Amino acid sequence: MTTQAPTFTQPLQSVAALEGSAAKFVAEVSGVPVPEVSWFRDGQVLSAAALPGIQISFSEGRAVLMIPAVTAAHSGRFSVRATNGAGQATSTAELLVTAETAPPNFIQRLQSMTVRQGSRVRLDVRVTGIPTPVVKFYREGAEIQSSADFQILHEGDRYSLLIAEAFPEDSGTYSVSATNSSGRATSTAELLIQGEEVAVPAKKTKTILCTAQTSQTRQARVENREEAHYQVAAAMMEIHVEEGAVAEHLRHKTPPLVRTKPTSKSPTSTLVSKVAGTRQQSPSPVRHVKAPTPTPVR
Repeated sequence: MTTQAPTFTQPLQSVAALEGSAAKFVAEVSGVPVPEVSWFRDGQVLSAAALPGIQISFSEGRAVLMIPAVTAAHSGRFSVRATNGAGQATSTAELLVTAETAPPNFIQRLQSMTVRQGSRVRLDVRVTGIPTPVVKFYREGAEIQSSADFQILHEGDRYSLLIAEAFPEDSGTYSVSATNSSGRATSTAELLIQGEEVAVPAKKTKTILCTAQTSQTRQARVENREEAHYQVAAAMMEIHVEEGAVAEHLRHKTPPLVRTKPTSKSPTSTLVSKVAGTRQQSPSPVRHVKAPTPTPVR
């Protein structure tokens, strides 16, 4: 079986109490096996005999010491010790008993803030008062109870509301009230949770994908266009080759073209044609005629 030494998940907090009023110390502790708890005042073990009227309890990791009506004699340092087979742990706080009273006073008020969805949010206040004020957190007027989603912490005079993971529906007006027998004080602030409209990495990824798809589409178009040009060029070459073969075939097989004679009835055209035909068939040789010899004069 795995063992775990005691640990205080919520240590003791100092208390200022008005004489005659109640004072309570609370601590939360964890450990395996479940620790045994002991209380001390100024280093001495506490018991009902040593401090009449005290009430001590320990259940489900929560240790409580209650003094119903304090007197000046109760002032001092109180400690709680948790012990098991794996080790021990101790938490200590002060009890101040006074005849004076002081109303609650916020020495640190709530601060408005804007955070992104999914963020961890912590709202802090610091408040004093005699007797120690009872502090409560509210959202839109409804009291907030400690849970897995909303945790209320108390450390000395600091009180905190911790939101483990904030969502847009957690936006709103938050307030804190501090109350004791002398009065009441409040502090209010606004909390805005911004939703994630479109994540920047998603935009980049989407843009890259679109660009890649566009490039592929353009490349396919270019390839298709080049293929079409190639097919057209091949077809034209085939046509030219076929035309050349046909022309060569006709040149060898087709009889020579015979020119038709002019159909004109003009006598001049007929005579010219006859003369041209005669000259082509039997051209006349050039004759040299000898001039007559002149008769001498006597």
